[in-house]
Amino acid sequence: MELPELTVQDDGRLAQNITHFARALRKAGFRLGPGRILQALEAVQAAPFTSRADFFWTLHACFVSKPEERLVFEQVFRLYWRDPRYLDHMMSLMLPQVKGSYNERKAAPGEKRAAQSLLDLPPPPPQEEGEEEIEIDASATAAATERLRTLDFEQMSVEEIAEAKRMLARLTLPVQPLVSRRMTPGGQARVDRAATMRAALRRGDLGRLAFQNPRLKWPNLVALCDISGSMSQYSRMVLHFLHAVMNARGQGWAQVHAFTFGTRLTNITRHLHQRDVDAALAAAGAEAQDWQGGTRIGQCLHAFNQDWSRRVLGQGAVVLLISDGLDRDPPEALSFEMKRLSLSARRLIWVNPLLRWDGFLPKAQGIRAMLPHCDAFRAGHSIATLEGLARAISDPQDRGERDRLLSHLRDG
Repeated sequence: MELPELTVQDDGRLAQNITHFARALRKAGFRLGPGRILQALEAVQAAPFTSRADFFWTLHACFVSKPEERLVFEQVFRLYWRDPRYLDHMMSLMLPQVKGSYNERKAAPGEKRAAQSLLDLPPPPPQEEGEEEIEIDASATAAATERLRTLDFEQMSVEEIAEAKRMLARLTLPVQPLVSRRMTPGGQARVDRAATMRAALRRGDLGRLAFQNPRLKWPNLVALCDISGSMSQYSRMVLHFLHAVMNARGQGWAQVHAFTFGTRLTNITRHLHQRDVDAALAAAGAEAQDWQGGTRIGQCLHAFNQDWSRRVLGQGAVVLLISDGLDRDPPEALSFEMKRLSLSARRLIWVNPLLRWDGFLPKAQGIRAMLPHCDAFRAGHSIATLEGLARAISDPQDRGERDRLLSHLRDG
């Protein structure tokens, strides 16, 4: 759809409107200082534009510095500069005068944060003297927490996302050790015949038996996070969770490795070792240049199997694949790479946010190609579903929705 023409009125309010727009972006989570706003004013004054697209991309170049900010910027721009339903009280100060009408549509992801940044609710009135004080029921707080646990990450407001990140930082993902075929001296599990005979030769009798126990080993955790346009918000929350797991002590993992993929594979493990989660994810986002881009799952899995699997999938590793499975690669190649990955890992758990929909069925060819090769197929769209990963990892019999969906594929 072509964008309508944009007429800029030289009424002296240009700087005021752009400043107000920048404040709205700050409320939506952008880090904008006075210098960035001055740059935007200079750019708009210097760049001749006659269309909404020119104006949009001029401000976009000045204010957007991270891939994850693109969607929210688009929604704030739409609400501030176009939509009269949200901004009736600002229309008198509008810079653009838009010609044309727009159809009603369902709210897009990120729009809740955008609208909230523009429409702050007034504070409640002070309580008058003599008015009966209302006692706060603690169950309401518990109900709000439970609602947040089950709320879809895509539908959260700015405050809800911040609280969800704090809750994710407290989650744990413990794992039990694996029993190795190698033995270690001590215990009473098995007689160590070789050690017993060596001791007998030294002493000249079989007066004492030597014992040995199986050696315990701790597995690696490897996460492959899809950061394409449809997955960026979900993977960002999963990375907050992985940061907490990676920097927590006593959970049992030998090593935790994290990779992102969209159109290419990026190893972000070293960035997540930073103690500050914001700095860690900022560094990871700077290295992964394909945030909110396309998806080449098969190609990226091939790169992982070729370059990284032997390095990080030792010790009976558990692999978390966070992706919606919507891929542009040929399904045959995707199925082959998934099979290779499954054979290299002790357990391959596919975390798919599309399971948030009741009655979800594997209709996309990418999902149909990948599903037979995972050990468990679980949802990953909320805090509650991420909490369930601990159960999927500790229980070898846990399959999630895998068996139900595989039976649908066989029957279909």
